[in-house]
Amino acid sequence: MPRVALYYAPRPNDPLSDLGSRWLGRDPANNAAVSQPDLDRIAEITADPRRYGFHATLKPPMHLAANTGWTELVAAVRGMAAGIAPFCLPKLEVADVGGFVALRETTPCPALHALADACVEQLDSFRAPPAPGELARRRAATLSPEQNALLVRWGYPYVFSAWFFHMTLTRRLSEAEKAGILPAARTWFAPALAVPRRVEDICLFTQAEAGAAFTLAMRVPLLGRTRR
Repeated sequence: MPRVALYYAPRPNDPLSDLGSRWLGRDPANNAAVSQPDLDRIAEITADPRRYGFHATLKPPMHLAANTGWTELVAAVRGMAAGIAPFCLPKLEVADVGGFVALRETTPCPALHALADACVEQLDSFRAPPAPGELARRRAATLSPEQNALLVRWGYPYVFSAWFFHMTLTRRLSEAEKAGILPAARTWFAPALAVPRRVEDICLFTQAEAGAAFTLAMRVPLLGRTRR
């Protein structure tokens, strides 16, 4: 069955979009393969995040509930986004996140966290309950009591207080692998990370079937007014 997710993804004219797609080896806007940097085993190291596309998760991938559909979901996302104002994204950095290499914000961003919370809560009626096998797979990661409670209620353990912004660049790496990949990623992304950017829309990504790549289906602009 198809799945849908809400992501942050840099806009097409943002240099981070091109560098992120080239790092992972796939452009999620057209699902086309693109050449990667000349690094040892880069295709294998980036295989997992390549399938999801260059992004930061706002609402995790979900099957749509039986009484809902794509048209209704899009209308709900547009309605939610109409009340959320665009905001500046803090400067990003390449970091080691529990063994994964990812882009993280350098300072906390309450507006970013509020956006993710809104996506999870306001669109939850569109989420089909996870299958028992999915729950078991999540719990195999040794969740905390709080994370397990979030999994039961929201279908995913890393939301609300357990959520943090990250744009995954690799699978989990050994210390030896990180010694080579971390400095290479910092050099690769440095030109784009020096550019200021705003969050101006949220992205709907879709996955046609299990194991398929996620592709960018549409961007929904944030239309709320900035408070002064």
